[in-house]
Amino acid sequence: MSLDMFVINGGNRLKGEVTVKSAKNAVLPMMCASIIPSEGEVVLRNVPNISDIRTMISLLEYMGAKVEFNKKTGLLKIDPTEVEEKPAPYNLVRKMRASFMIMGAMLAKYGKAKVSQPGGCAIGARPVNWHLMNFERMGAIIREEHGYLEVKFPENVSGRTLYFDRPSHTGTENVMMAAVLAEGTTKIINAATDPEVVDFARFLTAMGARIKGTGGPEIVIEGVNKLRAADHTPIGDRLEAGTYLFASLITRGSITVSGIEAENLAIPLIKMRDMGADVGTSPGKIELSMDGNPRATNFTTAVFPGFPTDLQPIAMAALTLSEGTGFIRETIFENRFLHVMEMIRLGANIVVNADRATITGVDRLTGAEIMASDIRAGAALALEGLAAEGTTELLRVYHIDRGYDNFEKNLQALGADIKRVDQFDWNRSQ
Repeated sequence: MSLDMFVINGGNRLKGEVTVKSAKNAVLPMMCASIIPSEGEVVLRNVPNISDIRTMISLLEYMGAKVEFNKKTGLLKIDPTEVEEKPAPYNLVRKMRASFMIMGAMLAKYGKAKVSQPGGCAIGARPVNWHLMNFERMGAIIREEHGYLEVKFPENVSGRTLYFDRPSHTGTENVMMAAVLAEGTTKIINAATDPEVVDFARFLTAMGARIKGTGGPEIVIEGVNKLRAADHTPIGDRLEAGTYLFASLITRGSITVSGIEAENLAIPLIKMRDMGADVGTSPGKIELSMDGNPRATNFTTAVFPGFPTDLQPIAMAALTLSEGTGFIRETIFENRFLHVMEMIRLGANIVVNADRATITGVDRLTGAEIMASDIRAGAALALEGLAAEGTTELLRVYHIDRGYDNFEKNLQALGADIKRVDQFDWNRSQ
């Protein structure tokens, strides 16, 4: 595990242009689905060089896939010809929740799968029971033993009507994979409508799947006999784009984010305008400029198309320097306020009561030593450091590395005073 940290000297206004990579939440399920074909080479483009992608590469290689990844160009090639049916081990699956989606791919390819219980960020319970309940509805027999889940389909699995109590991003994608080769018609009711799910369906369709209805609450899948390899460029990462746009807002900057469609950030852009930002959009680009302090506003996280929970810590960072008092209600995860105590160390005025945070803007933040607890909390704390007076030392940046490619370099190119240093070397030099 990396012991790198960020040293940030705040006060610079961000200016310039940054281009986002493909969305990791689209790429990861595509990487899982790439093992379903029996031959050919799957190609994914503009893939971010982040630790979650590298973890998934390790998992695919463990399963027998041949993987080539050009970290500079983002070109990822996956040859599934020699993939074997074997357990997905704890040491890989524990690192991120998305790795559990290998189960849907294995069920499609072999009719059975053995996968360790997943891990990931400590932001609250994200049970996989919704995935398993739908596999059971498809006729699967499930056993749990020694921390592993074993799922086995009947010899001729047939399409069924499936259902989620609440839309689940990874659950929808996992079930989609399991159903693409099932006989007959599978309906997924109350499916996730996220842009990444829509793009995942495009990818599966390019591989030969027959899928309709993505982007709405009901997805219909007509089973096919096999999938083939495909060449696909996933959509831009809306969470990465949202992070840089809020960075411009909190530093009173003026930036352009390329590689992203505004429709995928509709609600966050409305909220940024509510806070006083001047936001302009064009195909593949979003521009944001900010003069003066942000205005306080309220946020409630919700499944797409609502305000994304992954941008909640980042919106909170902007609210800490706003004029007035804003409220955030977190409806997705019960433990996603771990960053609050770190923000308070920088001088923020935040009070948390259950699923609601009250943020009263302060005149200034001051640098301090703080630490990241998850991907988005880490990014949010970095943004606060950019706006704080003095020096901020942000520890545990390996969390940020899970979701952002060249995070500090992109910020440097926009004018931020931020550098990555070894924690031990930095402490010895002080």
